[in-house]
Amino acid sequence: MDSGTESWSQWQRPRPTAAQRRGDVFSGLGVLAGGLLMTVLVNSMGMQVWGTGPALAEQLMWAAAITAPLVVRRSYPLVVLLVVGALLIVVQLRQTGDNLVPSVALFLAIYTSGAWERNRTVARWSRIGVIAVMFGWLGLSLVVFLSQPSPEPLPGAMGPLDPVLASVLHGIAFNVVYFLSAYFFGELAWVSARRQAELERRAEELRHSQEENTRGAIVAERVRIARDLHDVVAHHVSVMGVQAGAARRVLASDPELASSALRTVEDTARTAIGELHGLLGVLRAGDTESGRENLAGLDQLPDLVTAARSAGLEVEHGVYGQPRPVPDGVALSAYRVVQEALTNVVKHARARRAEVRVRYLDSTLEVEVTDDGRGAAETGRSSGGFGLLGMRERISVHGGELETGPRQGSGYRVRASFPAAATAEVGS
Repeated sequence: MDSGTESWSQWQRPRPTAAQRRGDVFSGLGVLAGGLLMTVLVNSMGMQVWGTGPALAEQLMWAAAITAPLVVRRSYPLVVLLVVGALLIVVQLRQTGDNLVPSVALFLAIYTSGAWERNRTVARWSRIGVIAVMFGWLGLSLVVFLSQPSPEPLPGAMGPLDPVLASVLHGIAFNVVYFLSAYFFGELAWVSARRQAELERRAEELRHSQEENTRGAIVAERVRIARDLHDVVAHHVSVMGVQAGAARRVLASDPELASSALRTVEDTARTAIGELHGLLGVLRAGDTESGRENLAGLDQLPDLVTAARSAGLEVEHGVYGQPRPVPDGVALSAYRVVQEALTNVVKHARARRAEVRVRYLDSTLEVEVTDDGRGAAETGRSSGGFGLLGMRERISVHGGELETGPRQGSGYRVRASFPAAATAEVGS
């Protein structure tokens, strides 16, 4: 048995609500009124069960006494069961005229104890005990009945059984059905309430799970947006900073070179704004297809190389293998890896040369950026800054791998590989 089943085996039904307690008061008063009315009718018709009985006032008192506890039957189910069971025996000992409403009161008391008693062991054995006492009382009544002189056969008796035997069997069968029904329906009501509570608990857990998933999706989307913004802004701002610094240094001595550097700053700023607009268009797009035209990809790598060259870096760009279509997500991730790597070279490496290679291999698509700069030991890139973290997150989405580290001698290498399964999605 698992822990969930164990916990529900210990479940206790909540106390009745104010509305349910009010319902008990109204239903109890209704049964009380019915008991008083039946007592008056039975005595008025002269159809007393026992032939004779106490005065009408006493019978009304007993009818009220056995039905009044029902007004608190769900609040105190065990007490009501014991009181009503004891009063039923007293009522029958006093031989009051009506036996129907007291029987209804006992049925409701047994049912309510099964449906509402929070201690299930007490609920079970209290009902069994009351039923056993009632059958004992029935047996005693039958013994008394059979010890009396045999009555005259009823004029209409025509069945194959002896009238006395038939009467005894009828009483036993009726009481078996009566008590088993009260027990069964009470137990069924409790099980139904427990299942309803379990369904509500699971619905609440599902709601919490959905909220957690929503929060997780929001966080993941924020991380993705932050990563894209970092990739777009960091690269272009780095180029702009290098060009602006160069223009400042040569402004007095070489105005033409300074003007060229400032034009590069201007062009880079426009490019950055264009990419930001494209990114915002993707984020705002109502469907995923409408914003894909502005997504960067492998075709835009020459633009990155040109921008890096404008920052004074000698960059070689090579494509190896047979180019093939790749999914937009893979192309964008490869583009951002190269962009971030070149940004790091421009900002940190103090390199003169860099190489950008794209390899279409049989089992993978690789992009690699190397430089001849100071390497990780001097640039601090091995600490795993935001840019490298963004690379890893992007590549892991497609099941790829990222390798970063210093090259032998000098420089740094960034290599990202995407499995062939990811790159084959476009053609599938």
